[in-house]
Amino acid sequence: METLIGSVIDLVIVLLALGLAWGALASAKLFRAIVRFIAFGLVMALAWVRLNAPDVALAEAAIGAGLTGALFLAAYAKLRG
Repeated sequence: METLIGSVIDLVIVLLALGLAWGALASAKLFRAIVRFIAFGLVMALAWVRLNAPDVALAEAAIGAGLTGALFLAAYAKLRG
């Protein structure tokens, strides 16, 4: 039973990652693409946790979603202003 639940969690993470990646690439609005990119980084951090790599997960969350997302949002604010 535990293996089945783990497989379902892995499948959900894969589908979320694919959906968010596609949504970020195909989005017509820049702000929505940035938000989806940040969400994609957080889902990838979850994927690294599932792969028993907590150090990589922390780096992905901090750099991939946190720092890069903040830089993208700051650049977006400069574009609008």
